Amino acid sequence: MKKHIVDLKIVANDKLGDKHILMKLTSDVPLPEMRPGQFVEVRVDHSASTFLRRPISINYVDKEKNELWLLIQVVGEGTRQLATMEVGDKLNLVLPLGNGFSDPQPQQKTLLLIGGGVGVAPLLQLGNYLKQKGFQPMFLLGARTHKDLLLMHEFEKVGRVLVTTEDGTAGEKGFVTNHSILTTEKIDKIYSCGPTPMMKAVASFASKSGIDCEVSLENKMACGLGACLCCVTETKEGHKCVCSDGPVFNIKDLTWQI
Repeated sequence: MKKHIVDLKIVANDKLGDKHILMKLTSDVPLPEMRPGQFVEVRVDHSASTFLRRPISINYVDKEKNELWLLIQVVGEGTRQLATMEVGDKLNLVLPLGNGFSDPQPQQKTLLLIGGGVGVAPLLQLGNYLKQKGFQPMFLLGARTHKDLLLMHEFEKVGRVLVTTEDGTAGEKGFVTNHSILTTEKIDKIYSCGPTPMMKAVASFASKSGIDCEVSLENKMACGLGACLCCVTETKEGHKCVCSDGPVFNIKDLTWQI
């Protein structure tokens, strides 16, 4: 898929609590095609300590409005700078990067999209894509507390939403792998993104249950093109770059002890 370096205009930069922002960007020309699970590399200007671009998952592409959404966790100088940007500002991006989630097989009817924290970001675009393909995706979203649940109203527009919180303030108490749906309903395929311990627990459940499962890894990525080799992960075929060979991998190809 062809990569583009573009300047996009910010049309919204909304705070979602203290730790996250939802940035919406547009262009005077149609945005390029982007698959669910791909990401962008964002240049952070006006920051003396931020030299490398920041990899950010594609949250949603609104084709009618020609908008690209980025759900960003504010954790360091680079993302703090992005949080200060205003409507009308321009942001330089390289996109789309990486390989996204694969389409389910026709017989895979029950699709469960599992996310934790800001890892829920690519699942919104994936859910919309699957719905347009005629599937009925379900979401299982985990957070520490109800205040950490992100974009719930957007997920609810797409499909059934299930929730776990570690403190029990929303949904079922515990981790995503504790949710009752995993034992009460037959799942045909799982897609997951979030903290590595969560994804490894999801992968373990899927492997033991014989469920096809894909995960989106969140290794640190500097170049986004597979040149700097800082994001390599071990697979059964050897070391691969998460940014160019992934970020999405089928769990059967990883060396996780599952």
